Amino acid sequence: MPKFDIVKRTKIWFIISLCVIVPGIFSMCTQGFNLGIDFTGGTIIELRFQKEVTLADVRGVLREYSLDNSTIQFSGDAANAEAAPTVMVRSVDLEEEERKAVMASLRQQLGDYDVLREEKVGATMGAELIMNALWALALSWVMIVLYVSYRFEFRFGVSSIMALVHDILIVLSVFSLTQRPIDSSFVAALLTIVGYSINDTIVIFDRIRENLKLHFRRGGDICALVNTSIYQTLTRSIYTVCTVLFTTFALYWFGGDTTKDFSFALLVGFFAGCYSSIFIASPIWVVLRNFSEKRRRAGSAAAAK
Repeated sequence: MPKFDIVKRTKIWFIISLCVIVPGIFSMCTQGFNLGIDFTGGTIIELRFQKEVTLADVRGVLREYSLDNSTIQFSGDAANAEAAPTVMVRSVDLEEEERKAVMASLRQQLGDYDVLREEKVGATMGAELIMNALWALALSWVMIVLYVSYRFEFRFGVSSIMALVHDILIVLSVFSLTQRPIDSSFVAALLTIVGYSINDTIVIFDRIRENLKLHFRRGGDICALVNTSIYQTLTRSIYTVCTVLFTTFALYWFGGDTTKDFSFALLVGFFAGCYSSIFIASPIWVVLRNFSEKRRRAGSAAAAK
């Protein structure tokens, strides 16, 4: 048996997670989330400058007004160019005075321009789309429970879903506490995190199942078996998460401003997914199994009287 008993310290792992989730839930209930323009709507401004400008130039001007998280892109055929004269900015809904100040700063710092379009738009991710995404996520969790229950057992399915809920809550808590903006890419990040986390969890559960068949006798030490199974897959889990984290960190560090929140969500979610696969999912399965065994023994004792 490994010297460091992971399952024996189950309460410690749960407390560590609660130290993030509980303040996060409190933050969600009090200050909520910093919803981006995909959820709240905003203002679209399309400008044609007399000279070519870069996206970094435009974002630098908007940063003075705390609008650097706006969606900024070139229009037309120059969408993938490094510099172009025609720029489209999608920002939060601006008041008239603030809009005039931004336009004046753009003219002063980047040169004269012609206004091609200026309008207010609604949210691209309406309530119906959000509800459909939630229903799709719930349906995927039900299918995961059914498949894992069929492939392994029902307790494995419940444990895997609880680990996924843990990962989602961690990401939501961090974004609420830090008030980082949430847009449509955040939804894509959550779905990516779910897919990664369940894959890592299934690898450990598969090893537990194999060891149960080959090396476990009734009445044996289930904690020792789970610890052994975790350590047998630990190297693979560490290599996998490090590879993914290195790549995602490179995207966060070297990518543009528009990808930073997306890659930050992935960084938090992948780390939480690795943590939950090792320290949350398997201990939850042990807790559920011990609870079932206690109920079974209690039922047998009651029947024998």
